Amino acid sequence: MLTSRTFVKRTRAGAVVKVVREHYLREDIPCGAAACRLCPPAAPAPAPATGNGNANAPGLEARPSGPASSLCPWPHFLLPDTNLLLHQIDILEDPVIKNVIVLQTVLQEVRNRSAPVYKRIRDVIQNPEKHFYSFTNEHHRETYIEQNRGETSNDRNDRAIRVAVKWYNEHLKKTEDEEKIQVIFLTNDRTNKEKALEEGITAYTCEEYIKSLTANPELVDRLACVSDEGKEIESGKIIFPEHIPLSKLQQGIKSGIYLQGTYRASRENYLEATVWVHGDAEENKEIIVQGLKHLNRAIHEDIVAVELLAKDEWVAPSSVVLQDDGQNEDDIENEEEKENILKTSVNKDMLRPTGKVVGIIKRNWRPYCGMLSKSQIKEARRHLFTPADRRIPRIRIETRQADTLEGQRIIVAIDGWPRNSRYPNGHFVKNLGSAGDKETETEVLLLEHDVPHQAFSQAVLSFLPKMPWSITEEDMKHREDLRHLNVCSVDPPGCTDIDDALHYREIENGNIEVGVHIADVSHFIRPGNALDEESVKRGTTVYLCEKRIDMVPELLSSNLCSLRSNVDRLAFSCIWEMNHKAEILKTRFTKSIINSKASLTYAEAQMRIDSATMNDDITTSLRGLNKLAKILKKKRIDNGALTLSSPEVRFHMDSETHDPIDLQTKELKETNSMVEEFMLLANISVAQKIYDEFPEFALLRKHPAPPPSNYDILVKAAKSKNLEIKTDSAKALAESLDKAESPTFPYLNTLLRILTTRCMMQAVYFCSGMDNDFHHYGLASPIYTHFTSPIRRYADIIVHRLLAVAIGADSTYPELTDKHKLAEMCKNLNYRHKMAQYAQRASVAFHTHLFFKTKGVVNEDAYILFVRKNAIVVLIPRYGLEGTVFFEEKDKPTPKLEYNNEVPSLTVADTTLRVFDKVKVNIMLDDSNIQHQKMRMVLVEPKILGNDVPANLPAEASSKDEPEKKKKK
Repeated sequence: MLTSRTFVKRTRAGAVVKVVREHYLREDIPCGAAACRLCPPAAPAPAPATGNGNANAPGLEARPSGPASSLCPWPHFLLPDTNLLLHQIDILEDPVIKNVIVLQTVLQEVRNRSAPVYKRIRDVIQNPEKHFYSFTNEHHRETYIEQNRGETSNDRNDRAIRVAVKWYNEHLKKTEDEEKIQVIFLTNDRTNKEKALEEGITAYTCEEYIKSLTANPELVDRLACVSDEGKEIESGKIIFPEHIPLSKLQQGIKSGIYLQGTYRASRENYLEATVWVHGDAEENKEIIVQGLKHLNRAIHEDIVAVELLAKDEWVAPSSVVLQDDGQNEDDIENEEEKENILKTSVNKDMLRPTGKVVGIIKRNWRPYCGMLSKSQIKEARRHLFTPADRRIPRIRIETRQADTLEGQRIIVAIDGWPRNSRYPNGHFVKNLGSAGDKETETEVLLLEHDVPHQAFSQAVLSFLPKMPWSITEEDMKHREDLRHLNVCSVDPPGCTDIDDALHYREIENGNIEVGVHIADVSHFIRPGNALDEESVKRGTTVYLCEKRIDMVPELLSSNLCSLRSNVDRLAFSCIWEMNHKAEILKTRFTKSIINSKASLTYAEAQMRIDSATMNDDITTSLRGLNKLAKILKKKRIDNGALTLSSPEVRFHMDSETHDPIDLQTKELKETNSMVEEFMLLANISVAQKIYDEFPEFALLRKHPAPPPSNYDILVKAAKSKNLEIKTDSAKALAESLDKAESPTFPYLNTLLRILTTRCMMQAVYFCSGMDNDFHHYGLASPIYTHFTSPIRRYADIIVHRLLAVAIGADSTYPELTDKHKLAEMCKNLNYRHKMAQYAQRASVAFHTHLFFKTKGVVNEDAYILFVRKNAIVVLIPRYGLEGTVFFEEKDKPTPKLEYNNEVPSLTVADTTLRVFDKVKVNIMLDDSNIQHQKMRMVLVEPKILGNDVPANLPAEASSKDEPEKKKKK
């Protein structure tokens, strides 16, 4: 059956065209109930991306086995409306809730309003144990309805849902079963519920139904805290200004009254945030927001609209460290006192554009990990939840399980933030386990950094090669056989995912042949299958201190793709002919077969190079490679490449308990640099090749030059030691860093390079057809990409596919030549890469706490990196550890922040502390707050009058952004 709608519209050119929309209706779409004899069975199929199809897991049960309800004790299916599904997805995901009908109307609305919820409900529909069924009501002859004249789309959709519920109940009555199954309509919309009851439909709110499940009282805690209409509940004293409606915000942004940007909360000061303004305009790129009312209920990563304040109200970034650790959730007077602390006299040159949040354009809430701060009131149900991420405000939840959840790591979701509440409202989602437990804390840091870490599904594993696997005659036909070459790999100790190997040999004409051989992962991962989709979703392998979250299954990462010694492996090779000055004469790329002759660690390779007695082929090759690498590095540095520094640590683990027993900064050898130079050269050579072949859709990597203001802290710090740092170009910066040395202070140059690292921008992937700035600032290279680590980075797989097409070794596919899809993929890869870095740092911080837990008080040398209004931030070189020493106790000297030629110093009593000063600190683990364990640091030298040691001073270890580094394995 066909229905059609005809209308006319005017084109941009002014012509009037007639449009006919055809809509096909069918009678053979099954209801999904296993007991139904009237419908054809629903065939299982993969979920369609549009949500318009009828693909399902096995469907509804013949006899619904859901929980017993006091409201409806008979067998029943549930059918939720759109708002209920959007707000109560945590309830629907619970294993207790089964046999739910999800209408096409609802799926389409959810897809338009929330991509994360849409993905979650599609995953639930595909879970055979849940028995959720997606019914295509918009294409069923008896459930499709036309929109009435004057009826809104929302009202039409509500009516369509009610029509579907009525049809289901009538349809199921016709089955031959003695015990009839009823469909229960769940809605939180009061009007919709009233209309349903008038039409004879059994309807309940979500709260009514969940509270009727007497055997599952724990489900009540998971109810989202919203009113009947899905709006935030408000009553009591108003604290915050009202948010301007979205339509008015959009008009204001168009006219320039408001600015749109991403809200970034501060980790160090809960009363301060910055808004990064969207768009190309450099002016007002970053706007400071200070004070509770100006922050106006925005949460980290929300898209907000801000209004700039008058220039005489502009402020400087606060140098005060403030943590929200009050227990009274509505103590606003206390907040006002803290806001007064922010106001300090500053140099006018330090003032920055300042604004206030006037509305929310898009909420980017997610489930948050943390701990319950149990209310002191006996038998209270309302408690505060403290997130692990200090940038997220506390969340008020209602729970009957407070005694059970105390001391546990839990997940909570935000439901809304009324104007009358100091904190947002939320609900309990899941208990992860005991705080402090290593497995629980690892789960928390993976969830908090959005690292996909579930086991690979059977659908993904089904695309792996069948074992035993071997290279076939067909593979040999299309590859160059390089198994005769003396290829070897050099990696960190314990590395199992070896994705690069090298060879060196002198050729007959007197020149040198050097090859970089990379694991041919793209041979095993073909475009568009489940394995490929899972790899792109993960984006990168994540290396934690004692765990690796693989991007690809272990059969590939540690076996078939790993270039282990003495086994034949498929590779993608980049081979150069060079002269003895390391000048490239020829470059070629080929798919190959190699057999590595040695898998060495950096230390083993260094020992061979330095040995006076070893002269075998591999050792000779390593010496040749090392000699060329030194020449290549000198050329890069002469061109302006930066040599930066960041303290990296290595833990030595107890073999039985797996707890850290030693902590050292990593020592880099010449062989680290040797491997790095040839990887960089291969990446640059491949970047040029794929760009020459595909100028519109090459996947490249760039490192933008930092804006001049980023260098302020570095320039001022150097000035405090009478040194000049030039920042006009990367070359000028590199040269001035080389000259910035002090015979009496050898560690000064390392400190300057660490600070320089903090000034850098993040390197990012991009599509060549969507950008015109290709330059990599840190490497001083006009073009760059990632080719050398396809086992651990998905970007490299795409680059391999592009290169294979460029040399005629593989065929292309539509997504590979779609620059818009490639740009979207780059956005995801950049996000995954950033989250992986943060997760790695969090893992280091957690293991640092474990290490110091048994050490008591440790006394160490430290250097001051930053000076704050009430604290100094220090670096302890021995442990690569950074922490904060506070000066803010009652009855102790009040610190005074001063500026001399824009160089900050902190005076406490009669002692002045400056950037780069060498000090001694006592380090100890403060585990009094199990939620936020921290390294407490107390100044020992210079001794400050009235500041007894050890003082009960809070301090917190922190990690700052660092540029991209060589792979960690």
